[in-house]
Amino acid sequence: MSVISLEFFKLRHKRLFLMVTLLISVEIAWAFISVGMSISRNPGMVGWKDIIMTLASMNSLFLPIIAAVVVSRICDMEHKGNTWKLLLSACVKRSHIYAAKYICACLLLFYAGILQVLASVLFGAANAFEQPLPFSLLMRFLGGTMVTNIVVISLQQWVSLAVKNQSFALCLGMIGAFIGMTADLFPSVVRSLFVWSYYTGLCPVTYSYTGHSTVFAIRTIETSVTAVIVFIGALVYVVGSIRVSRQEI
Repeated sequence: MSVISLEFFKLRHKRLFLMVTLLISVEIAWAFISVGMSISRNPGMVGWKDIIMTLASMNSLFLPIIAAVVVSRICDMEHKGNTWKLLLSACVKRSHIYAAKYICACLLLFYAGILQVLASVLFGAANAFEQPLPFSLLMRFLGGTMVTNIVVISLQQWVSLAVKNQSFALCLGMIGAFIGMTADLFPSVVRSLFVWSYYTGLCPVTYSYTGHSTVFAIRTIETSVTAVIVFIGALVYVVGSIRVSRQEI
């Protein structure tokens, strides 16, 4: 806990919370403008499912970039300040530092997810949706988003700490955003190979085209799929932690 507190202390001048808030606000505004246009065209036919699926689609574009920037900012200060030796001289294990940075990044992305859920509730209340508030559906949406985030963050952190030039990590985030945005156009077998596609793949709402309209439906995500994603995230984290702990300072 002391190492985690140290990470947040070092971020006090980085304004990461403000940056995450601004980027998520742009995403939420974009999503709600899109849903608002649907409401104006089809009043009474737009509801919570539309909001959740639209946010999940927007997450595929925004969250890989946000994760890349957050992780890069958290890890970059050790490269620029050359503080690895200073931290290790304080008898702090490199694996503990790695874990603290990972938890710090996950908490920041969890904060982004909470903002999305709260904004969705406010938007639904402002538009007087006839359906009751789907609390369980929103929690499933938040859970699927965070499961994907933990894998994306573990991959970004490995790259950010292994390579001093943060351009590589930021490029990975942009590539992930492009893949996530276009993943639904890929065949299902190909789509499942890219972790960024699971922002929509683990969303409890799916859609299909019927004639000239889009139909949203609730679906059940198999536990085995979620377990595999969590396992991949844990594997990437462990391998990254071991590699960074062994590399020379």
